[in-house]
Amino acid sequence: MKVGDRWYRTIWPSEDGGAVEVIDQTRLPHAFEVVRLQSLEAAAEAIRVMQVRGAPLVGATAAYGLCLALQEDSSDQALQHGVELLAATRPTAVNLRWALGEVVAAVGPLPAAERVAAAWRVAARICDDDVAACRSIGEHGLELLRGLARDKGDRALNVLTHCNAGWLATVDWGTALAPVYLAHDAGMNVHVWVDETRPRNQGAALTAFELGAHGVPHTLIADNVGGHLMQHGMVDLCLVGSDRTTSRGDVANKIGTYLKALAAHDNKVPFYVALPSTTIDWEIADGIEEIPIEERSPAEVIRVAGRTKEGIDSSVEIAPPGCAAANFAFDVTPARLVSGLLTERGVCEASTVGLRHLFPERAVVISGVH
Repeated sequence: MKVGDRWYRTIWPSEDGGAVEVIDQTRLPHAFEVVRLQSLEAAAEAIRVMQVRGAPLVGATAAYGLCLALQEDSSDQALQHGVELLAATRPTAVNLRWALGEVVAAVGPLPAAERVAAAWRVAARICDDDVAACRSIGEHGLELLRGLARDKGDRALNVLTHCNAGWLATVDWGTALAPVYLAHDAGMNVHVWVDETRPRNQGAALTAFELGAHGVPHTLIADNVGGHLMQHGMVDLCLVGSDRTTSRGDVANKIGTYLKALAAHDNKVPFYVALPSTTIDWEIADGIEEIPIEERSPAEVIRVAGRTKEGIDSSVEIAPPGCAAANFAFDVTPARLVSGLLTERGVCEASTVGLRHLFPERAVVISGVH
């Protein structure tokens, strides 16, 4: 995507070949800064503190993290240490575990002298494949948006999204926002309701930043406004991303997604989830029981970060001293509330049958369902 006068991916190898560079998402929207990751530990910390976030980008960063680890030590022990360190950073997003598995499968059988170059090749492929998948998601989603817009006349098609599932959450293009970008570029009258997404405010800081940079009309709203908008016919489509989707179509996404799905269901608003197939966990079926939900620091709930009118970045407390806080990072939306899953192979029903129609190579027995 274009920021200022330059086109960016969210992650790329440094020109000297010894490090990886990423956009520091903790500094957005007020500062656009690039951070150089030179070690396994730096990559793990970038994932942990959410300098990079979003399931596909976390997976790409983990793959490059193993590249950096192998540059230091290409032994089996170092490889295993890298896998364990990176896997522990964010437990919910399945892309992280998948990407680590891709690198290990490629380099594990090789002699130590060949592992570094092979790891870099795999990480680059993971990134290129993600860009292609997200572009394809955008193209399939564009047809969905066009269908919904046919009866709108000159009125804007209003899309509500939650958290950030744009290019900042992937290597490029994004998942839920990819169709929006293509629709806007095609001249469609599309408008996005942007949930602020407490407690880290990814909607306000990242989604609004992206949409503004691309020129897409959008309006920031408090998280609790969505139901009201749906009741009054002001939302035509809910479109969100996913950090892990089960084999039967249950979806784990940023906390608050489930409430949006309930409101959409009650008001007969279509609720679609956009995801690359790397975000599908084919080994589990019941998302509520089987997906691990990350719990982050209570400080993210108790404090809010922003910029003062003097241009100073600051963090302020919004709760009484000593107040207890719980910070669940994700929730699970059951498949019955999902109108469809939007993938790089097209749109399908949120079900075992629907997913296996698009991905027949995954036709295995899971939880007794064929």
